[in-house]
Amino acid sequence: MFKESSAGTMQSLDRALGVMTTVARMERAALSDLAREIGVPTATTHRILVTLQKHGFVSFDEERQEWVIGIEAYRTGASFLRRNSVIEIGRPILRRLMQDSGETANLAVPDGFEVVFVGQVETGNPIRAFFPPGARTPMYASGTGKAILAELGEAGLTKALGLGEPVAFTESTLLPGSKLQSDLALTRKRGWSHDREERYEGMSCIGAAIFNDRAEPCAGISVSGPTVRFKADRAPDLGGLVMAAAREITELSGGRLPARNAGNA
Repeated sequence: MFKESSAGTMQSLDRALGVMTTVARMERAALSDLAREIGVPTATTHRILVTLQKHGFVSFDEERQEWVIGIEAYRTGASFLRRNSVIEIGRPILRRLMQDSGETANLAVPDGFEVVFVGQVETGNPIRAFFPPGARTPMYASGTGKAILAELGEAGLTKALGLGEPVAFTESTLLPGSKLQSDLALTRKRGWSHDREERYEGMSCIGAAIFNDRAEPCAGISVSGPTVRFKADRAPDLGGLVMAAAREITELSGGRLPARNAGNA
């Protein structure tokens, strides 16, 4: 549901962008469902959609009577992907990581309380993980997210965790608190995170942070798949592969490892 616009912003534009991002998140939605989801009257929602449709940011599926994201939204997103050197540089490294590990390789960037998946190379294994481009998940319930959180300072960590309402997705989810803090401390010490069914039952993930030129975490790379293939005896090997991939992307994109990590490179 939309809140009142902050000072200095345009409420109409806030609403239009909110409608577009909600359509993208829902993938397809009937007008009534969309209006209810965003908390805006149906007539107002329809006017916004028609305006976005005029510019190609959404389109209407006549057969199913549902709104979907439009080609112009794709072009806008593609422009971001071309601009971001981490994403561009990461593509071949993702593929190599998938080949070396035998698991699906993922690239994600932080956005407030969440990470957004911006790249993936799927394994050929019949049972595998899949995150569509643009998929989001809270940082505390993600291998890439926990790797990024572990590298934030205390102020940055408090801010990131305070931007959303924590949800326990499974019995294994580590909600913000002492258990998560201990897990992040271990992640920071060894250089890679381990998500053990903390977002999806039966699925696990191992991630590492990518750093910018100020040695700040700006993205994360991971491998994910069925928990049966992520047992304790294999996790360190996967962690080493992921950490090496993260370091390579950091260096090739002009980033810099934190001092404690640079000494172990």
